Amino acid sequence: MVSKGIKKIYTFLIFLFLYAPIIVLIVFSFNNSKSRGVWNGFTLKWYVELFKNEEILMALYYTLIIAILSSVLSTIIGTFAAIGIYGMPGISKKVVLNLNYLPVLNPDIVTAVSLMTLFRFINVEFGFLTMLLSHITFSIPYVILSILPKLKQMNKHLAEAAMDLGATPFYALRKVVIPEIMPGIISGALIAFTLSIDDFVISFFNKGPGVTNLSITIFSMARRGINPVINALSTLMFVSLLILLLIINSKSSNKIGERGDII
Repeated sequence: MVSKGIKKIYTFLIFLFLYAPIIVLIVFSFNNSKSRGVWNGFTLKWYVELFKNEEILMALYYTLIIAILSSVLSTIIGTFAAIGIYGMPGISKKVVLNLNYLPVLNPDIVTAVSLMTLFRFINVEFGFLTMLLSHITFSIPYVILSILPKLKQMNKHLAEAAMDLGATPFYALRKVVIPEIMPGIISGALIAFTLSIDDFVISFFNKGPGVTNLSITIFSMARRGINPVINALSTLMFVSLLILLLIINSKSSNKIGERGDII
């Protein structure tokens, strides 16, 4: 009983340490003062000003558009890449996996400068396209690493059995393989989406005139002081992602429950 109590206290302290900054941010998003350390009464004015601030709204627009497009495209590419890597023979598979680890282990600054150099070399004009391509390139290895464990857990003979029963390879892939690895695909998509929203270094080196995201906008604001509107925006983003995760987890739990009832 004592050990269980200690474990609960330890777990509580860990989560408190992780989420205390976010809790403070949420609380001060309702602060009537611009000060980040003094409470001066409750207000919603920062949320009202958020929707009047064109600079932040434009940065949010580009952030979400690039995050959605890059997560969708990197998930599609990463899913087929993971399936291809899983089907490779021993030595080739190890070589490709090690190549896939490199962008993950590389410092972001190396990837950012490399992409910037590549775009300049092939004379691509910096802007929305270069930022989108850089985010896709950055996210694909993480998607692959999210899907590969699910492929290893899957019975490798399922697709073969489906094709023996008359299914085409594409039909077996669509109806057998992808449903089996769907949790990994969803995890990879969420990781790609989060990485895109969070990214600063890759975006900073590969952005163009008139195209920016929230991380770059907040960085530029830091020189003259962070506007409390950012606290309001961060609160809305945190709550939205929390609701999204709860919905995804509830659907996953329902699917597992349905499979259990069938079995």
